[in-house]
Amino acid sequence: MQIFSRVVEAQSFAGAARILAVPRSTVSRSIQELEAALGVRLLQRTTRTLHLTPNGSLYYDHCQRILSEIAGVETALADSTVTPRGLVRADMTSSFARAVVLPGLRDFQARYPGIDLTLTLGDRPVELVQEGVDCVVRAGTPASSALLVARHLGSFDWIACAAPDYLARRGTPHSLEALQAHDIVGYQSALTGRTAGWCFTVDGAEHTIAPGARLVVNDTDAYLGCGLEGLGVIRIASYLALPHLAAGRLVRVLPALQGPPVPLSLIYPQDRHLASTVRAFADWLGERVRAQQADWQPPESPT
Repeated sequence: MQIFSRVVEAQSFAGAARILAVPRSTVSRSIQELEAALGVRLLQRTTRTLHLTPNGSLYYDHCQRILSEIAGVETALADSTVTPRGLVRADMTSSFARAVVLPGLRDFQARYPGIDLTLTLGDRPVELVQEGVDCVVRAGTPASSALLVARHLGSFDWIACAAPDYLARRGTPHSLEALQAHDIVGYQSALTGRTAGWCFTVDGAEHTIAPGARLVVNDTDAYLGCGLEGLGVIRIASYLALPHLAAGRLVRVLPALQGPPVPLSLIYPQDRHLASTVRAFADWLGERVRAQQADWQPPESPT
């Protein structure tokens, strides 16, 4: 297959022989033996030209794929025996980076001293290949794609909560209907440009409410700040809510009504030969999320 591919690419037996550093007779004999074994003619040869037959064109396409896979396996085996080296460019929300990634980066750097890490922070849609990004961390069920792979890292819950002084002024809601009468701070998604609804599970059935928010923001830090300032009820990821719930800066609202768990995924381009640097970052991040996930379940707040 390698000799046949080189003949096609060089457009001659002599050129393939030079590339492979073998006698021309070896190339000619190999092609004759290959055609005899397959029982078809692969190349149409004259004294001056060389062309692929239809069968030859089909066989060449398969040769390229098979040889590429073999090279990828050999590269992966070689990568597994050496310390990963190179640059990883990862995109994630700033809130996830601060809460989960940044506190553990010293461990990552100690474990992988040969990897340089560039973090871009945001939740806008990212064109990975065009923008030169190796992977992104995203919440929610990833869209099906033949070009991307989504590696499940873990999951978290959405927590509805408010500042104690807000609840002292407005009272604590005990139902979804009562909640909709409260001041709700909306979050505008960078992915959709819309304010997301809130999904709760009531008696085994999912119910989504669309709060009529008087105040809408599109930044997670600002959104959390609105809740801490007593501007209304917010709904944030459990890994962000936990420190503020534990410190009493926020109080959980409607703790008995859970929403469905929200998956966290690391998404990267479909590639049979995932770089060892990206694989190392994915493994480390998965370990970190799994180690923390049990602590992302806050105690129920009194109602």
